[in-house]
Amino acid sequence: MEKKKAAVPLVCHGHSRPVVDLFYSPVTPDGYFLISASKDSNPMLRNGETGDWIGTFEGHKGAVWSCCLDTNALRAASGSADFSAKVWDALTGDELHSFEHKHIVRACAFSKDTHLLLTGGMEKILRVYDLNKPDVAPKELDKSPGSVRTVAWLHNDQTILSSCTDTGGVRLWDVRSEKIVQTLETKGPVTSAEVSQDGRFITTADGSSVKFWDANHFGLVKSYDMSFIVESASLEPKSGSKFIAGGEDMWVHVFDFLTGEEITLLYCAACNKGHHGPVHCVRFAPGGESYASGSEDGTIRIWQLSPPNADAEEAIDTNGKPKAGAEEIACKIEGFHIAKEEKAGE
Repeated sequence: MEKKKAAVPLVCHGHSRPVVDLFYSPVTPDGYFLISASKDSNPMLRNGETGDWIGTFEGHKGAVWSCCLDTNALRAASGSADFSAKVWDALTGDELHSFEHKHIVRACAFSKDTHLLLTGGMEKILRVYDLNKPDVAPKELDKSPGSVRTVAWLHNDQTILSSCTDTGGVRLWDVRSEKIVQTLETKGPVTSAEVSQDGRFITTADGSSVKFWDANHFGLVKSYDMSFIVESASLEPKSGSKFIAGGEDMWVHVFDFLTGEEITLLYCAACNKGHHGPVHCVRFAPGGESYASGSEDGTIRIWQLSPPNADAEEAIDTNGKPKAGAEEIACKIEGFHIAKEEKAGE
């Protein structure tokens, strides 16, 4: 009997210190791209499919905590411990703007329309910069209850999401009124918050818990307790049938979204083991066929979710049954009573 070959992740070297944030661009006419933030102060841009290094953005003088690309992958942004957020030309690597802050910038995000940059950090202030008028003072939302850890846009740039390093919960801000309109309650500080590609779900990680929220009605859809401290989680963007989580145990785990059960990928002998330090960030590629992880060990690893011939085979679950398709999962989610918290084992 022929022995199945184990899938080996692409290992991306280059950073000299821990990798603390990853961001995939949407698919563009030139493919899709992956940007990484590291404590070595040098954000790096890579081909999202192959992991090949494209370039390094040089100019920060402190650890870079956050990074992102705009919708067209033409500009990059980064937030740093040098009290600045910078915007870069993603084609040339040139610095376009540097926005000075009064403390460490922990998070940044481009608006969907690419005109605005959102930042947050130790000052407990959310700032919105108009990139068409970079010399104009930013709009400030200054009632965050703690130091800002993560930020994101949703509802076509009408709502801002933020979480804090020192207090639980996710806050949703109305951009026009500049006020908090909803708080998603969690027991611990939220270390990772991701808005799904279709805008329907918010995926959060706090402590040893991964939660999924309805992004429009704000109810809790799923909550799963893990056997390890989770630093980051990401929902598969196409079918929504799987999610990944990484944290202190140095593994990247793949789970079934509907049941919370960990999935063993049979074609991979030592699946998702390889980092030599805690996993600080995990993100799915925009097509859902692969995902990336960044670690304390300074490396990025890109993992294939399916074997090369997956398209020719019917996807099966751990019990050998055909997996539910995207439409079936969507129907099940739509019929789920989101007001009731569902936890694994209950």
